[in-house]
Amino acid sequence: METMATALRRYFDESGFGEDGGYASDWVDFKLGPLPFPLPNTEARKRAVRFHDLHHVLTGYRTDLTGEFEISAWEIGAGCGDFHAAWVLNLSGMTGGLLTAPVRTWRAFVRGLDEQSTYGRDYEALLERNVEDLRAELGIGAGPHRAGLGAALRFAAAITAGAVVGSLMMLVLVSPITLALWSRGRRAKAQALAATP
Repeated sequence: METMATALRRYFDESGFGEDGGYASDWVDFKLGPLPFPLPNTEARKRAVRFHDLHHVLTGYRTDLTGEFEISAWEIGAGCGDFHAAWVLNLSGMTGGLLTAPVRTWRAFVRGLDEQSTYGRDYEALLERNVEDLRAELGIGAGPHRAGLGAALRFAAAITAGAVVGSLMMLVLVSPITLALWSRGRRAKAQALAATP
């Protein structure tokens, strides 16, 4: 029986995220195809991404572009609690998913409506849990998932909010100030790596 901590370490290794999942980095790159978009790794994002990564382990959604859009939709459906960074990033991701993988995004959202997220729970206690036991407790994988008019209306509202949030976020991320800070951070990181024996 695998614990969440063991599964999370394997997930980091398989995804190439490093030992700590990149949590200590000042910036992270979100890739849209071959294009990296710099994203400041704020404290709010760091707080949310730990749970987000647990959700990858629990749901099986991949870390490629479509998988990230799917898990964004799943997390919006399941709820992000008071994790504001998760709401912002997931609403944007869900809208991106509608453009690139609409059926998979819809299915992930509907699945999330029937399942529970780990947002707001004791993170350290979650790491000690057995993966299958936690899945069962949260209803993850219990399917099948059926959607009615209420789900469609919630999906439409989330997509609308995501379009607004995503547009604003892109304006900030591609602003000259953000790009200059990102470039400076990359140079400093490269210099630090070059100085390491």
